[in-house]
Amino acid sequence: MNYKEKIIALLEEHMTPKGFKLWKGIDRTLPDIWERPTSSTGKHHRKANGRVPDQAEHAYEMLFAAVKIWRLFNIEPKTKQADTLLFAIALHDSLKYGKFGNRPHTDYQHDKTAADMVNGNKETFLKILEESQFLEMEEAIRFHMGQWSTQVANKQTFNWNDFKPYTFLVHILDMMSTADIIQTDVRE
Repeated sequence: MNYKEKIIALLEEHMTPKGFKLWKGIDRTLPDIWERPTSSTGKHHRKANGRVPDQAEHAYEMLFAAVKIWRLFNIEPKTKQADTLLFAIALHDSLKYGKFGNRPHTDYQHDKTAADMVNGNKETFLKILEESQFLEMEEAIRFHMGQWSTQVANKQTFNWNDFKPYTFLVHILDMMSTADIIQTDVRE
């Protein structure tokens, strides 16, 4: 089973049926960048052996870790809260190679671009999520790069107290995957 298949299986297992159905529809419209490297230059996201993982492996690591620790946030599988967090993780780098997935290098504004895409489809998400959940998901995508996020006005005054918990969690998982410190069910 490849990482994209593992993502689909994990989402189906943990999302609500409506959330998973929406995910399948969204995934069909996203650029297919799952096999593109997480770092187009090869300078970042390196594994211990020097290999740069693809987008699917990176997303799977984050999703796998999230469902293992989400009880910290009282999240149960097959709930709207689960959908909120899983959507945020699955979509956080969805436009990393641009809106059409055709950029030769990663787009440093992919956080904003992905969050704007989600915001542009707010009514669709509100069919399965509450307004507050939608806003938390969008924020987690928009600021998943923490103080390095595109829309942070001042990196020196950046403060995690100004953000919702899922935003911090997605950032932590992203950083942990980037630093190659997440262990999944895939052993090398």
